[in-house]
Amino acid sequence: MKIASVVASLTLALALASPAFAQDTDASRLAVARDMIAAWKHADWRKVADLFAEDGTLKSMMVAPVKGRTAIYERIAALGKGAPDGVTLDIAHMGIIDNLVFMERVDRFVYNGHPGAVPVVGVLDIKDGKIVEWREYYDRASLEKALKGEP
Repeated sequence: MKIASVVASLTLALALASPAFAQDTDASRLAVARDMIAAWKHADWRKVADLFAEDGTLKSMMVAPVKGRTAIYERIAALGKGAPDGVTLDIAHMGIIDNLVFMERVDRFVYNGHPGAVPVVGVLDIKDGKIVEWREYYDRASLEKALKGEP
């Protein structure tokens, strides 16, 4: 009887610890967001993409969404060539609302030799430790000027 009880307890513990049963928390979602912030700062474009779910989506408003980890990597790595020293996401406010991570920030970078900055609000939907959707809201004209080093 004791052996059956121990086996049942171990089986339950293993099942609850597996990713299929893992429960997302505010802390775990914020940890993923912080990993993303660090990856951008270190120009680790592979890590950026790997933080997305296999079928994740990146939506930068005013341009077509990018779907799938491979496509996201290709897009970010191509852009990253112009910012080999990374992009600093200066977070003004970050928190959780309705299980979504909201980040108000200023992205600072040197792109093709031109320093720039653009204010952004990002919304990350994170499930099972991966980003399933990241929505970015910013003024596209301001970003294009910043990429050229224009005021």
